[in-house]
Amino acid sequence: MKYIGAHVSASGGVFNAPLNAVEIGATAFALFTKNQKQWKSSPLSEEVISKFKENCQQHQLNPKQILPHDSYLINLGHPEAEKLEKSRNAFIDELQRCQQLGLIYLNFHPGSHLRQLSETDCLSRIAESINLALQQTSSVTAVIENTAGQGSNLGYRFEHLAQIIEEVEDKDRVGVCLDTCHTFVSGYDLRGAEACEKTFAEFEQVVGFKYLRGMHINDSKTPYESRVDRHAPLGAGEIGWDCFAYIMADSRFDGIPLILETTKPELWPEEIAQLKRLAGLAE
Repeated sequence: MKYIGAHVSASGGVFNAPLNAVEIGATAFALFTKNQKQWKSSPLSEEVISKFKENCQQHQLNPKQILPHDSYLINLGHPEAEKLEKSRNAFIDELQRCQQLGLIYLNFHPGSHLRQLSETDCLSRIAESINLALQQTSSVTAVIENTAGQGSNLGYRFEHLAQIIEEVEDKDRVGVCLDTCHTFVSGYDLRGAEACEKTFAEFEQVVGFKYLRGMHINDSKTPYESRVDRHAPLGAGEIGWDCFAYIMADSRFDGIPLILETTKPELWPEEIAQLKRLAGLAE
């Protein structure tokens, strides 16, 4: 079963996110549980938590269909001790918010070395940050998103993801989210079934599908191997519809949230409907 949706607004309260998802025909959704551009946010009240759970239950959206995303400010591999500590505390808070909402995933970008650490040392620091956060929380899986590789961001190679996972102590609570745009621009071709077969075979060999917990379904405005993160509507970029048809037809991508982050929200109902058709799901 394919769970297909988009990263929807939680404006006015996180309890609005499932309603916004249903409105566009989604069977999965992503959200921010707090303002993603601020370090601190008000705690979730019991009323907000209850309303969120009620709205999810009413619309048959279970935790396996929901992929919350953490703040963009967090850098779990920060080279400076004070800023690293700030990021770690914020990440723990994000995990705790997911826990309160009854969610089981937290999607995050791994981190950046800011040209002050080696890649290997930064990846180890990211894994250490995850270990510390998991020790202070329960039930929520840390889901590492692969990146486009802009600047000093790590996570753009499958080997980066594999090293982090290798150094995380609780393998049951770590996973991966593959973003198709990021995958493509970082140097893994997705243009057509043959390219997809090769790329996902490499993912299986280096990381393993057993760790795949979600995907971001995006086309790319920028070319292959550009290392520039610019999303595009499906079929309007450099990747093309063949990739998305491949994913929708492949059972390895069943049972996880498949989330649009494409650049025109007004197209999301149409994109979701087309992905459902490609997956053989009746409207």
